[in-house]
Amino acid sequence: MSVTIKTVAKELPKYSRTTEEILPFLNTWLIGQDERFIRKVSKIFEGALVDKRYSIMDPIEVFTKTSFEERNDIYVREVIALGEKVLDKALKKADWKPETLDYIITVSCTGIMIPSLDAYLINSLKLRQDIIRLPVTEMGCAAGISGMIYAKNFLQANLGKRAAIIAVESPTATFQLDDYSMANIVSAAIFGDGAACVLLSSHEEDEGPKILADEMYHFYDAIHMMGFKLTNSGLQMVLDIEVPETIASHFPDIIHPFLEKNQLKIEDIDHLIFHPGGKKIVQTVEDLFSDLGKNIDDTKEVLRLYGNMSSATVLYVLERIMDNKPKQGEKGLLLSFGPGFSAQRILIEF
Repeated sequence: MSVTIKTVAKELPKYSRTTEEILPFLNTWLIGQDERFIRKVSKIFEGALVDKRYSIMDPIEVFTKTSFEERNDIYVREVIALGEKVLDKALKKADWKPETLDYIITVSCTGIMIPSLDAYLINSLKLRQDIIRLPVTEMGCAAGISGMIYAKNFLQANLGKRAAIIAVESPTATFQLDDYSMANIVSAAIFGDGAACVLLSSHEEDEGPKILADEMYHFYDAIHMMGFKLTNSGLQMVLDIEVPETIASHFPDIIHPFLEKNQLKIEDIDHLIFHPGGKKIVQTVEDLFSDLGKNIDDTKEVLRLYGNMSSATVLYVLERIMDNKPKQGEKGLLLSFGPGFSAQRILIEF
């Protein structure tokens, strides 16, 4: 019995601004800084390939100095609301009753909450009291696919079951007002907030793309490259400039052996469902695949429309692909990267 992807749904926060609308806030934030630095920051935002970004906070709140406690309180409140909406939307899209879920995985790394989001969803949507729950909190952008891998393994071992993976992220809640480092600025330029939910099933009657294989890949000696540092003012972004080059150097080992284990080559993959980490990562990946006649247009479009929403982003790409109804038998490769440093992969067949 195979595990299938029943559906994917997304939910966006209530606030949004185009990059053009964000620039005046940047100019106010950067008052007193060197003029060349101000121009450099503006160019980073203008050249980030992100036309619009959504946020759980009004831009005025984002650029207002608050305590970690105040900002995290907003995160908790809004993450619960987005999580409820996106799970409800996915269940209705699949025509599933909430009580038919057997396994719930919630994913978020951009705030701190105990109890975790899944506990709130069990109460608000009246999920079963014996549902198995798993919060995934510290895997960053890779966690959306990580959650799918955990759910797939559970479902493969327990036939006739259903699982929901809910990813809700608010990178704007981690913006550091007193931090003028490139890591803080680049992350602000590429990240946005959003939520997504993917439903998986090992029920015989539930149709959808089949998960053929999954695998994780861990980089050695790259722990310093990406993550958050917990400071008195909140979660401070750690983002090494060598991330795109490091990914590029490992790409052959990430992609080809995984496909070979499944008797496939990259030429056999019809849909590249990649996490849009940012402009440089997207360009690096595009350069690697363009000669093979492959494109990552949906990945680029998600980055343009919403920015990098950490763990939820790859699910937005998956939703776009599934909504376009690929032909039966076509294959897709999901790929995302995260702190550790790691790469998560899933092979699917439509």
